[in-house]
Parts: sequence; structure tokens; C-alpha cells
Amino acid sequence: MNRQWILALALSGTLSMLAHPAEAGRGGGGGQWVPSLSSVEQADLVFMRQEEKLARDVYLQSEERYAIPPFANIAASEQRHMDAMLQLLQRYRLADPIAGFPIGQFADSSLQTLHDNLLALGDNSALAALKVGGFIEEADMRDIVAAIERSDHADIDRVYGNLLCGSRNHLRAFA
Repeated sequence: MNRQWILALALSGTLSMLAHPAEAGRGGGGGQWVPSLSSVEQADLVFMRQEEKLARDVYLQSEERYAIPPFANIAASEQRHMDAMLQLLQRYRLADPIAGFPIGQFADSSLQTLHDNLLALGDNSALAALKVGGFIEEADMRDIVAAIERSDHADIDRVYGNLLCGSRNHLRAFA
């Protein structure tokens, strides 16, 4: 099947889980087979979960400081994005890179530095915090588009597509 056909089936809700005998019976999958992912697809899923946390954390912290409605609303949306990414990690039996990390803390030192720098930039004013939100959403959109291009799985592409739509909406709200 070509990629467009698979994507069309997934979007219509008729695509069932693909089978892969080597994965049968592993983990909590109840014996369901799990399609294999390339190392790049795995890395993208893990990174995207962390990137959604970074956005949520910055927005929660900015909302606490400035009490501007977009921050609270978009932070809630980012939580849903994090949940969607966690479902994919669980489906493909990948470890959650943010399990046990509180708001504002990351295992990845580069993401920790980015979080801290973005938060510091937003501390100057409410306008600066809104600009930081716009920067985060633009970066998310670039990363999501790149991840879609590297993915060969309709279920992952569907979730990424939803994240992309959400990021566009978030960017408009920050603007």
C-alpha cells in the first residue's frame, strides 16, 4: 500500500494495528503485535514528548507570573499533546523520557537549558512571554513537519498532524 492510502484508512478509522511477530506478548500489549519503528522515528517520538512538556511548563510558569488567559488555555492543550505522545510511546513500547520530572525539570540538559533561557526571556514582561510562546510554537511546527517527513506510520502522522494544527492555533492566540 502506498503512504497516502494508509493515511486515508487511518483517518477514516479503519486501519487496525499492524502485526509484527517479534513483538507479540511483550510488555502490556496483551499479545498484540506492534509495528517496528526506525531509530529516527523512536527518537522523534521521545523528543516530541519532551518538547510538548517544555511548552506546557513554560506556559504554566508564564501564566502563574502574568495571569493572561492564553497561557492557561494553551498549557491545558499542551497537556493533551503530551498525553497523545505518551499514548504513542506506550503503543510502541518506548520509555517515557519525562516520567517523574516535575514542571520545569528535564533529564535532557539541552532542553533544560532551553527551558530556563526561554523562561528568563519571558520574565521581562507579559509581551516578552507572549513572544516566547510564539517562538516555541514556531519551533514546534518546524520539528513536527520534519518528524512527519521521517515517519512511515499513519497513526504517528495523524497525531503529529493534530499537534501541528494545535501549534498553528496556539501561534494565532499568542499573536
